[in-house]
Amino acid sequence: MATDLAKVAKERKIKYFLISYTDLFGALRAKLVPAAAIAEMQKNGAGFAGFATWLDMTPAHPDLFAKPDPDSLIQLPWKPEVAWLASDLWMDGKPVADSPRNLLKRKIAEAGKKGLRAKAGVECEFFLITPDGKQIADAADTADKPCYDQLALMRRYDVITEICDSMLALGWKPYQNDHEDANGQFEMNWEYDDVLLTADRHVFFKYMAKSIAEKHGLRATFMPKPFSTLTGNGAHAHISFWDMAGKKNLFSDPKGELGLSKLAYQVLGGIQHNADALCSFFNPTVNSYKRINAPRTVSGATWAPNTITWTGNNRTHMIRVPDEGRFELRLADGSTNPYLLQAGIVASGLDGINNNRDPGKRLDINMYTEGHTVKGGRKLPLNLLDALRLTDASKVVREQFGDSFINAYVRMKTEEWNSYTKHLTEWERHNTLDC
Repeated sequence: MATDLAKVAKERKIKYFLISYTDLFGALRAKLVPAAAIAEMQKNGAGFAGFATWLDMTPAHPDLFAKPDPDSLIQLPWKPEVAWLASDLWMDGKPVADSPRNLLKRKIAEAGKKGLRAKAGVECEFFLITPDGKQIADAADTADKPCYDQLALMRRYDVITEICDSMLALGWKPYQNDHEDANGQFEMNWEYDDVLLTADRHVFFKYMAKSIAEKHGLRATFMPKPFSTLTGNGAHAHISFWDMAGKKNLFSDPKGELGLSKLAYQVLGGIQHNADALCSFFNPTVNSYKRINAPRTVSGATWAPNTITWTGNNRTHMIRVPDEGRFELRLADGSTNPYLLQAGIVASGLDGINNNRDPGKRLDINMYTEGHTVKGGRKLPLNLLDALRLTDASKVVREQFGDSFINAYVRMKTEEWNSYTKHLTEWERHNTLDC
């Protein structure tokens, strides 16, 4: 029986609920609902005008209803009188098929028909910056190689531990926090789980990090490349498929190459095959392509791929196999829609299984210094427009996501690209005023 949210509100002294969803672009939308009204909202959903957000709708569409998922409930640790709820979108009494969370649930159901349960963990990187967004917040964080810098980490102890304490209180099982490779950059890790739960938590983590940073007079950004000379923000995903009971890791095979099963290599092959066509989901902003096609940074490495390759425990490739029973996709960045990230992984995995995709031989080389020697290596797109064209043209992606979703996503994202091209930059002024 579904959790009674009105009863939960009384038991936990919750005064308000944030009934929330993400649109196609990953923007978090919500209504703040008093606990006295939550029973009605749980039954029928909170009403929205879909056209007012990044969904493929017009002002003439009927009301959009966000029906909260009681299992997703998170009581805000820093404001416990408020609880957050991920929601599924409905219109005219039917689920909105092309909404990101509904789409992910559809891919999960398709995997379930094959007896597969997808699990994932994400590594969320972010910068702590000044409120105006122009520079990192810690003026003393200036080392050329700042990764794991203990002093810089501890100068942000209050912010990082408040976020980590929140995850501990929520039962997420966080296990490490560190200063990352760029000045002012941090990463926080919590335990992997089913892809829907991981996506919900990924959405909430970004909201939580931003909210707690604001409490401390700072700003948290997941922008892929906020500073041109520093390493960008990735959202690395660790992937495994399990049996339906969630007890047996079907990727694990001690006798297989690098401890991976045949199924794991089919899924890996599916991601390899579709990576360029899924770039517009994994790397969905204009700024994204400044990360995956970046020149060498101050620290000496970008830690981001630009070619579709895989390897063992080697971070210079798009996919690495750090140990038995899982692999890491290093392509996605901090701007990815968490639901489309996981949907893209499951969809390409299903394609790999259905078509017995072969990932090819692994490359045990340093791609940063020897990548130019790889013959036939497929390059990732150079910009968002190229990525959208690859998505639009992909038969596999259209088959997995449906024409209506792909048409809407490509059209709206192309409008975003066109808006960008109309913007006059300082680089253009500097280099072409005297042409």
